[in-house]
Amino acid sequence: MTTTHHPRPAAAAELPAVPLTTEGYSVLHQMLRFRRPAWRDLPATEKSAMAREFSDALSAMEKNPSGQSALYSLIGHKGDLMLIHFRNSLADLNQAELSLARLRLSDYLEATTSYLSIIELGLYESTLKIYKELADQGIEPHSDQWKSEIACKLDRHKEAMHPRLFPEIPPARYACFYPMDRRRGEDKNWYTLPLEERARQMNEHGLVGRRYAGEVKQIITGSIGFDDWEWGVDLFADDPLVFKKLIYEMRFDEVSAVYAQFGQFYVGVRVPAAKLEDLLNGNLPCGE
Repeated sequence: MTTTHHPRPAAAAELPAVPLTTEGYSVLHQMLRFRRPAWRDLPATEKSAMAREFSDALSAMEKNPSGQSALYSLIGHKGDLMLIHFRNSLADLNQAELSLARLRLSDYLEATTSYLSIIELGLYESTLKIYKELADQGIEPHSDQWKSEIACKLDRHKEAMHPRLFPEIPPARYACFYPMDRRRGEDKNWYTLPLEERARQMNEHGLVGRRYAGEVKQIITGSIGFDDWEWGVDLFADDPLVFKKLIYEMRFDEVSAVYAQFGQFYVGVRVPAAKLEDLLNGNLPCGE
């Protein structure tokens, strides 16, 4: 009796290791130091005029229909102000920077750091499903047909996820921002794990965040190729204690306990543009 062997399609032999993502708004964080000693020496009328000019420009950015801006009073020594900008492109972010830099108040603001990234949704589970479907059809990874099929599926996902990819900046009283990496050491290397294992760990990680859904809004941004870390994380909440509780609980997930590395944390209080002059005069506006 002769047995016929059916060769496994080449496309199914080895699936790509890179998970699919969809991207939305480009994001810029600006951390600024306020040159208060120089500001004190100015006449009151000049200070008021500068504050109004900057406030008017920022007020328009707060309402910008194609990506908003928001101002926060930073707590601690890492800076005095944090500006968060959401825009449709990197060029639009640069224009937001330039528009504020040309105002007179910018002479009294010094950058301490910044962070450039883009809102990103990681699709670990969908990636596995899509890759296996295409492989079962005998489509060669990275071929033109493979790229076309994936682009079509990502377009549909981007349309469905539009509110998450292009959100308004949450109006919460407090914001917490920090950058992070996945470990790439000789002993523990996130990028050498099989895609299925990374998907399992990320699913476990996501379950913790979903338990805090009513208390905190989380926006993840990708920064590989844009800045010094791999991701940026923004948390928005009316009660800042939730930042501590959420991040502490997530540290016990395998993906964080074994593979996560964190940068500096920045925590600020939301300040409406209309209240900028009060803030520059040393008075933090009360919550709305």
